[in-house]
Parts: sequence; structure tokens; C-alpha cells
Amino acid sequence: MPTTPGREAAGPAPAAPGDGPFLSVTDLRVRFTTEDGPVRAVDGLSFTLERGRTLGIVGESGSGKSVTSLAILGLHDPRTTTVSGRIRLGGREVTGARERDLERLRGNTMSMIFQDPLTALSPYHTIGRQIAEPYRKHTGASKRAARERAVEMLAKVGIPRPRLRAGDYPHQFSGGMRQRAMIAMALVCDPGLLIADEPTTALDVTVQAQILDLLGELQQESGTAIVLITHDLGVVAGAADNILVMYAGRAVERGSAAEVLGAPRHPYTWGLLRSTPDLDSDPDEPLRPIPGTPPSLLAPPPGCPFHPRCAFPPRVAGGPGRCSAERPELPEGRGAACHLTADQQRAGWSAEAGRAGATGSASVPVPADGGADLLRKEGDR
Repeated sequence: MPTTPGREAAGPAPAAPGDGPFLSVTDLRVRFTTEDGPVRAVDGLSFTLERGRTLGIVGESGSGKSVTSLAILGLHDPRTTTVSGRIRLGGREVTGARERDLERLRGNTMSMIFQDPLTALSPYHTIGRQIAEPYRKHTGASKRAARERAVEMLAKVGIPRPRLRAGDYPHQFSGGMRQRAMIAMALVCDPGLLIADEPTTALDVTVQAQILDLLGELQQESGTAIVLITHDLGVVAGAADNILVMYAGRAVERGSAAEVLGAPRHPYTWGLLRSTPDLDSDPDEPLRPIPGTPPSLLAPPPGCPFHPRCAFPPRVAGGPGRCSAERPELPEGRGAACHLTADQQRAGWSAEAGRAGATGSASVPVPADGGADLLRKEGDR
């Protein structure tokens, strides 16, 4: 990436292959103190991410996606929030770090694109000034050098006439341009980690594609590790290398994008996929939403948190009571936190894909009976 005179190194150099994960989250737990009791927003979450790779975190609203990102950045209020577990970034311990140490990392080694740029950007300062501010803070550059860097970044993210537009205020930018300005601000110091929290939610599909392409291009140039948080499976399908599915504050499935989207193993992931429109399906066929609502995190259900909304507990070896009494663990590597056997999981998705008319998107062939016979046999063992 081109440099501006007076610029200093802003973060760790890109990790070489085999150097291990740049971001490591182990047994992360986040609790909010409320008048009604503690809210278990994140409960035992673990994952890793390497430089130059993108991790997509998906799930319904309230699943703990944004809470996780704020914990990584150290932005939770310690007066009302308890954060435990371990977060390591580039070999440094983030959990429990002092505020002044976190300030050196935010915007420098790690950065974030927030959901709504109109509320994230200050209406009182120009776009150029807001991009230049973190650059000056972390590099000690002069005002002139910082402004040149801001203009350079606006040009890099595709803002026309960047020198002129750097003097504009947020309300003078369109929604897509504001999001591009947020990306420029997040990347101005070449962070090793970029967290993009629903970066395309308020944008039309054409601008969404442009923003995702831009993130991919910038990642290719700088080797940035990206955490892409979204509820839109279409977004992660084209942008993520790996996917982590969250439900009720826990990870319920993980794997490569091809594995999770092509051969999902958890009934919750099946529900997310079958409720997504498919170009190959019958346009008159109604979408099939997941029944029920996410559980209250004040009092999450015992056992598998998804079992009150799941149709498969009767198929589980040991009977339906096992799902409500025993919490399944997410195995290392590719896997799902579900009591169904591996064969049942494969057959279950075949059945779901067959009923939804989405066999073209599933990598598992659909048996003649939709997998129901195998589900019955496995459940009776």
C-alpha cells in the first residue's frame, strides 16, 4: 500500500503462512448486569482467524455477534459488563488489558466498520478530518500529511474527486459513499484485523456487491484478517472463507463456507438456509421461517438452546429428553453442536433441501425418501 511522507509503521507486519492465528478467541463469555438478572450474551465462544482470511459470523439478531465484536475491541462498559475468557491479537493479550493499551490497538492494529455510518460518523466534522484523526493519533503525522493520507484513502475506496469530497460532511455523502468513507477510516492505519459489523445492511444490492468487492481487494493488498458479521447468508457465501454460526450466544456450527452452505449439519443452519429465497425454487412457494423465537438470554433453556424450536429431538439417540437435558459441545474443526449423528445430519439436510426444492445448492444427494428412513433408523438405535 502506498505511503505518505512522515508515516510510521502502524501495526504488525502480515503474518507469514504457518505463523498461526492472528486472532484467537478462547472460551469468551460476556455477561450484562440488569435489574432482571445477568444476561448471558456470549457463552463459551472460541474461534481463530489468520491474516488474509475472512471469517463470517452469522445468526439471528440477539445471537451474540455484535457483542463478540465489541468484546474483541474492549468496548464494553466494565461497570455493567463482565468479560471472561481469552482474546489474543497478534500475540498480545487483549482481555483485561488497560484502557490506554487498548486505545493504542483500536484503529491501529484492530479496527471496526459499524452498522450505520450515519450515526457512527460525527455530523460536526468533515469526512477528511475524521479519517485523518486516527492516523495522526497513531502515527504522529502532521496535519498536512494526515490530510494527504485521508485523500489517498478516499481515492482507494472509490470516492470520486477525493480531494474535494474530503471537505464534505457526512450528510453530503450518499449511503454507499458514507460506508466507503467508514472503510477508509477503518483501514487508514493498515490494521491487522478488521471487524465489519453488518457493513451492507442498509445498502441496495448493487452497492452491497461493490462494498464486498472493495473489502476483498483491500484484503488482497494488505493481508488484513476480516471478521464479517451478518445475518445475510448471501453476503458470507461470496465473501467468507470460513463460517461460524451462532445461536443464543453460542457457536452451533463451523466450517469452510463451502461446507456450511453446501452441506450444513445443524438444524438451525438448515432453518437459516431454507428461509432464504432461492433463484431455482418455485416463485409461488412460500418461504419456510424457523418456528418460534430465540430464547431469552436471562434464562436460556437447559440442554441444547435450540431444542424448543427444533423438530428433530425425537430422532436423537436416547430420546427427546436428551436435547433438553444435555448440552451438545461443538467439536474442534468442522462440526456442529448437535446430538444427531453424522449420518443423521447428512440425511437431515438432504431431507430439508429436498422439501425446499434446493437440491442444486446442496452437495449431499437427496435419497428417494428424503432421508426420513435413515433419520428413523438412527433415532431408534
